[in-house]
Amino acid sequence: MLRLPRFKYLRPKTAREAARMAADLGPRAMFVAGGTDLFPKLKRRQFDIETLIALDFLPRDIRNGSIDCVVGAGVTLAAASRDEHLTQSFAGYAEAAGLVSSPPLRNAGTVGGNLCVDTRCNYYDMTYEWRKAAGFCMKKDGDICLVAPSSPRCWAVSSSDTAPMAIALDCVVSLTGPDGERELPVSALYRDDGIEYMAKQPSEVVTSLKLSAHRDTRTAYAKVRRRGSIDFPIAGAAVAIQLDGDRVVRCRIVLSAVASHPLEATAAEAFLKGKRVEADAIRETADIAAKPAKPLDNADLSHFWRKRMVRIVVEQALLEATTKTPGSKVKLLGQPQE
Repeated sequence: MLRLPRFKYLRPKTAREAARMAADLGPRAMFVAGGTDLFPKLKRRQFDIETLIALDFLPRDIRNGSIDCVVGAGVTLAAASRDEHLTQSFAGYAEAAGLVSSPPLRNAGTVGGNLCVDTRCNYYDMTYEWRKAAGFCMKKDGDICLVAPSSPRCWAVSSSDTAPMAIALDCVVSLTGPDGERELPVSALYRDDGIEYMAKQPSEVVTSLKLSAHRDTRTAYAKVRRRGSIDFPIAGAAVAIQLDGDRVVRCRIVLSAVASHPLEATAAEAFLKGKRVEADAIRETADIAAKPAKPLDNADLSHFWRKRMVRIVVEQALLEATTKTPGSKVKLLGQPQE
């Protein structure tokens, strides 16, 4: 049985107090909200910490406006997936939250925690004994990337389900640090680096997520994984598409689990903009979106198969966004009749 290491457990009352604690304690302290990803990693000794700083003070309310929504970072993924306003106005985000892991873990995992979830790799997410026997990787205790030994960087992959959808929706996070608060687009929250994957300061606390969208925007999230629950995505695609009738005014396509950060398929977005929602256009968009995805042999199943699945999940998300969103059904031209 794997056991947690000994640590101090601090319970600040505010985000500012938590941020100051983290700044004072340095890298030997970490924040914990739901702990669904952190505690297993502590058991596997993937982090060396002396102190955990609890974030149970984080807001757990969802404040709805006419075209926007502010979700407290302490809201559980289960609650976000069931919220009526989110399911109606931001269906893709609610869908992504509802596809994270399994029901028990969604009851504990939080909106803020899933945005900050650690990058993953088959050579990293193992017990200490396994990693020692295989030779430590550069993400923890070693000095080379075991997936790409000649590379100077770590290639662990970003596997958040909600982050790509938040980027597709141009969401904004509120951050509280030791000296104040600031807002940051979710798209600016990440770096393309398997180790230093977060662009925020280590002592900053994510306190809320603001979603907003044009009333004609349709959203969807699709993912593929080995099992229907528990597993992280092998490939995921978040889509936010704004329509004028059957013509695309604006499109965002963001991929998960194929890079060290949520990867935006900008060429595919540009291709689809201005086109009519047709089956052929969607298929070609999916083909273009899959090109920048370069999965390596560091996650479940083969990287060749995962590369092919990127096209599938993009096409699935586009079809769902344009045909299945309540109140926004659009007939695909050229699609066979049932």
